Amino acid sequence: MDPQKKFEEEVQENIRNLSSDQNLKSLSLQWMIDSAKYKWSYNFKWMGRPAIQFPNDTWAMQEIIWKYRPDLIIETGIAHGGSLIYYASMLALLDVVDCLEKGVPLEPTKTRRKVLGLDIEIRSHNKREIEEHPLSVYISMIEGSSTAVTTIDKVHIFAKNFKRVLVCLDSNHTHEHVLNELKAYAPLITEGGYCVVFDTVLDGTPAEASADRPWGPGNSPKTAVDEFLRLNENFAIDYAISDKLLITVAPGGFLKRVAK
Repeated sequence: MDPQKKFEEEVQENIRNLSSDQNLKSLSLQWMIDSAKYKWSYNFKWMGRPAIQFPNDTWAMQEIIWKYRPDLIIETGIAHGGSLIYYASMLALLDVVDCLEKGVPLEPTKTRRKVLGLDIEIRSHNKREIEEHPLSVYISMIEGSSTAVTTIDKVHIFAKNFKRVLVCLDSNHTHEHVLNELKAYAPLITEGGYCVVFDTVLDGTPAEASADRPWGPGNSPKTAVDEFLRLNENFAIDYAISDKLLITVAPGGFLKRVAK
């Protein structure tokens, strides 16, 4: 057997075994619950900007980006901008690869790839840092609720210039808000692409952990995903991604478009 094929088969077997290890899944969730008391995910930066994400999830996003090669990444929820910078750096790497393959010089100012960030409030100090970052040429931002008609219209107009769109939902985590985001932005994704819904893990955490928030178990991104999939047969959960991560804020949140 070809060594690479053998390795890939071993990896798939590893993932299948992980998916059936309920004890390990429980331990992983408990670790996340315990570490959340110390805001563990707040402790990391990407190229100088705070990125409130789990490193495991950013690694998974890198794999998706390399495989799907989007020319537009839409992210709801900007915060400090670390995720925008991360996605911009991934798109910059794709540009580098394209230029190497074509044997042409890299011209970032002429990039056809973009990251579009949406937030109901983009704080001035964060906006300034994002706009002054070396990768800002890849980034555009829209201030406004991601579920407002005016914002949705702006995004759809912006997206007309792109062929492959990747969507990341990470703003207000209530059922209604996430469901409305899914309805608004999932149609932009072409077959084989992904809509990643972050913080589906909330449904497995104690209610008191989100007592000061409008969301929590039973009113979360996970319940929104469940309802969206009942209404839409064009998407399916790619369980293999969260199964191999184990420690992820998006279990069952990696939605792949499987039909046009």
